[in-house]
Amino acid sequence: MVLDSLARIIKVQLPAYLKRLPLPESVGGFLRLTVSEWLRLLPFLGVLAMLGYLAIRPFLPKKKQQKDSLINLKIQKENPKVVNEINIEDLCHTKAVYCRCWRSKTFPCLRWLSQ
Repeated sequence: MVLDSLARIIKVQLPAYLKRLPLPESVGGFLRLTVSEWLRLLPFLGVLAMLGYLAIRPFLPKKKQQKDSLINLKIQKENPKVVNEINIEDLCHTKAVYCRCWRSKTFPCLRWLSQ
């Protein structure tokens, strides 16, 4: 039953679909296609694009994996959540920069800038 359906699709329906496609004889013929003809071509072109991508994908460069997937490598590892508090009154009359870089040697770094 399943193989009969598959055979019918491959032998009858697919060739009939391909015969009905509005493929022009030349490259310039693509410019004269109407919107409805482009819509009929769209599934076929999508399948061709997918097959082309799958064919060249093994030759594409692989994405580089990050050396360290963890960001916090050593700061307060025993705590599930790292929180640092600072008194807001200490910051109100001066300019300060508060660095929260996990990879910094001086985490958290609070630098006071002169006005």
